[in-house]
Amino acid sequence: MISELAYVGKGAKIGKNVTVEPFAYIADDVVIGDDCYIYAHATILDGTRMGNRNKIHQGAVLASDPQDLKYKGDKTELIIGDDNDIRENVVIARATNAGHATRIGNNCHLMDGVHICHGAELKDWVMVGLKCIIGGNTTIENYNVLSNAVIIYEDVHIGEWTLILSGTRLRKDVPPYIVVKGNPATYHGVNSVILEKNTFKQFDERSVRHIMNAYLILYHANISPQDAAIRIKSEIEQGPEIENIIRFITHSKLLV
Repeated sequence: MISELAYVGKGAKIGKNVTVEPFAYIADDVVIGDDCYIYAHATILDGTRMGNRNKIHQGAVLASDPQDLKYKGDKTELIIGDDNDIRENVVIARATNAGHATRIGNNCHLMDGVHICHGAELKDWVMVGLKCIIGGNTTIENYNVLSNAVIIYEDVHIGEWTLILSGTRLRKDVPPYIVVKGNPATYHGVNSVILEKNTFKQFDERSVRHIMNAYLILYHANISPQDAAIRIKSEIEQGPEIENIIRFITHSKLLV
């Protein structure tokens, strides 16, 4: 199922039932798991470690050299999990320094023209819209949606279950369960529709109400994030979501 018109390096390790279409390029130091589909003109470079059932579409470039002036040619990796759909013209760079990797988890969907820079980490079930740019060493937690043309600067941390609206530019960390938009990015409410209607986890009405109350304190009480974390802990019934918010606020350097 590998086209004679594709280039596959002699050292590449290709799993079972992998399809490689004509004019795809797979370098020597590459591992591809079972049941993957590599479309025509996709480029998979040295350092790629890919799991099972991934789709790599036309024009995508995986494990390119970091576009980072600190990069000195170190051998680094791009590690991709299972069941990801990486669409046309996506570029994902490897990490900058030896011993580090850019990471894509499981069940992520990266739409046309997305650029993921050195050392970034996308965890599971992350959807990234058209033409988004994700800066180096950024971490995006589970179940996130980035709408089209979002730009995220380096070293940003985005909590789980957030929605980043189209055209947003992010320079600061984003706590979990909220909607963010604008340039500069600002809090735009709790991501309540997704929380209540998703198929992955049940957020009941009470949990969503507690989340809303926590963010009323954080964004409307005119106090520091550290003081907000104290008030949230003392005033709102504790549960996994509230504990997650407190933990994120406590460890974040700079919040939207």
